[in-house]
Amino acid sequence: MNIAVCIKQTPDTETRIKLTEAKTVDESDINFILNPYDEFAVEEALKLREKFEGEVTVISLGPDRVNSAIRSALAMGADKAIRIKTDSNPTDPNVTAGALAAELKKGNYDLILLGKQAIDDDHAQIPALLGDKLGIPAVSVVVKLEVDGGKLTAEREIDGAHELIECSLPAVVGAQRGLNEPRYASLKGIMKAKKIPIEEVDAELSADQLQVVEFNYPPQKNPGKIIGDSADAVPELLRLLHEEAKVI
Repeated sequence: MNIAVCIKQTPDTETRIKLTEAKTVDESDINFILNPYDEFAVEEALKLREKFEGEVTVISLGPDRVNSAIRSALAMGADKAIRIKTDSNPTDPNVTAGALAAELKKGNYDLILLGKQAIDDDHAQIPALLGDKLGIPAVSVVVKLEVDGGKLTAEREIDGAHELIECSLPAVVGAQRGLNEPRYASLKGIMKAKKIPIEEVDAELSADQLQVVEFNYPPQKNPGKIIGDSADAVPELLRLLHEEAKVI
């Protein structure tokens, strides 16, 4: 089974984001990691390879620094890696999907996996956009996946329920938390990943149709109040919730 996993490098969830005077993100102190949702995609690809044999290729788009995220996926057990060279990550998900699709068309992949969204921009559009550009089925927010011959069965989360979808391969799948438990990279895997060459290809980028004008910090919240530490504080708490907060 020939599987591709599209991954993105994102800031660590514990990173305190700093903005420059120009209202852009200051990347100098950011610890970048493999996007957590993409870890589920990598793990699922490895499980399918173990079941059906074949090859797992990791594909990422971005500047030189994304190689560390690619190495993380290789250390988990991926076989090959491709970096689509850009100076920075496009802000328009349609541009990103176009560049990824152009590379994916070269690979004759049976299945394309990726996270349902990236934790930095939260667009959650790439799975659907890839399906559209490649002309194949796309299913996202997937929490259970089964492959049988040329058919894929995916269970996905929808509002208040789960939905079961069947489609033919090839297909695009966006992984949700709960699909699996990503494995830790072993020392052997880390050492092996260092020796795997990362193929670099030039990006085919279309014109941006979406631009981020500026970033801003969220408004500061009002400081909390401590009313008391016993049942005697309940009447005053109820009064404040009714008269000040106006939530009851």
